Amino acid sequence: MSAFPNLFFRAALFAGILLAPALRIFASVDDAQSFALQAAEPYVKEGFQVREDYWGGDLGSGEKKAVRQQLFKGNEYWFWLGTEVERARISVHIYDADGKLAEQPDGWEKGHFAAAHIIPKSTGSYFIIVAVEESPEERTHWALVYGFR
Repeated sequence: MSAFPNLFFRAALFAGILLAPALRIFASVDDAQSFALQAAEPYVKEGFQVREDYWGGDLGSGEKKAVRQQLFKGNEYWFWLGTEVERARISVHIYDADGKLAEQPDGWEKGHFAAAHIIPKSTGSYFIIVAVEESPEERTHWALVYGFR
């Protein structure tokens, strides 16, 4: 191998080693959003409109994050949570402004997917609590999307 291709190969390998963790971080948030949207697919067929905006981040096992959202009486909402970590167990729950559980009983958790359903009794701020219950990863990326009808 001549000097130039050898040097080019080594530089590319070194750059790949340095950039791989950074690319994994960005890909993970995108992957988590993809899984959240995947969980929403059956509900879209039922007439739910999925909003383009979403929330995301990373949490350690046992950690929770609160997201505040204005919900309107007369609408019906689903919140879908996803992560790219297949062996993670995640959850999502909805509370009203008084801290009372406000979701319908048909929410679900299936491995690295979870969903919560609400038909608000009044217009106001609600708190959506996302949690990584357990995960093999030190930090688990998550994304939360929602839809309404």
